[in-house]
Amino acid sequence: MDRFIGFQNTPLLWHCDTIESLRQFSVPSTHHDYNLKTTHKKLRLGKWIEIFTTFQLQQIEGIKIVAENLQIKHNKQIIGELDLLLYKDMQPIHLEIAYKFYLYDDRQQYDSPLEYWIGPNRTDSLSLKLKKLINKQLPLLHEPETQNTLKTLGLDSNNFKQFVNFKSQLFLPYHKLSIDFNVLNKKCVKGFYIHFDEIEVLKNNQFYIPNKLDWLVDPNLNVVWLNFNDALIALKKFITEKQSPLCWLKDENNNLTKCFVTWW
Repeated sequence: MDRFIGFQNTPLLWHCDTIESLRQFSVPSTHHDYNLKTTHKKLRLGKWIEIFTTFQLQQIEGIKIVAENLQIKHNKQIIGELDLLLYKDMQPIHLEIAYKFYLYDDRQQYDSPLEYWIGPNRTDSLSLKLKKLINKQLPLLHEPETQNTLKTLGLDSNNFKQFVNFKSQLFLPYHKLSIDFNVLNKKCVKGFYIHFDEIEVLKNNQFYIPNKLDWLVDPNLNVVWLNFNDALIALKKFITEKQSPLCWLKDENNNLTKCFVTWW
């Protein structure tokens, strides 16, 4: 399955011990094929990421999955969810899973290097996601409501170690392909981004616009390609709605790359 292969080919966003106190839990790729289940067909991208990560973990000796997407409630209202609880060699682990697409925003100045990485539509960012993990998602493990839920599973939150599995595809400005990655993994770079008004420089390329679930997929030649003029018409619909689509590009030598075409 192309999505699973693309997912496995995506590196962790950082390899050092921690970023903002967050420790990465490295999950090795598996040679086992993922078999699509009918019930999974209409899931959003984030849910696919969780399913793929769980599948990888299930292939590892010494790993036992205890709970997935464990809902925590207060007075019957859901106050949060724990992505994964598992044992690794008898050690209880709480794992939060993230997979993001970030563009390096050089159009304005930020206070720290990590703040430059934003989502394709400027509605999210790496720094906001890190804050959410640190201030909300990981602390949820130690809330009283969570402890009550864990007790029903015979678990104690004090015994858990906490990690994230944070993968990302990174995209650089078309005119600035050399930047300071700071602590981030430069192997996460999958392409570039360009403003719609500047797209004329790509007129000698052919385009393919995958749906969002296929943003995971590595570019390949086996798709129906659009010439520049047809791509321009298709892209303009996204731009009008303030959406930045992901594209595959094929140049005259059949070289392939990914790019975002931005509205901003």
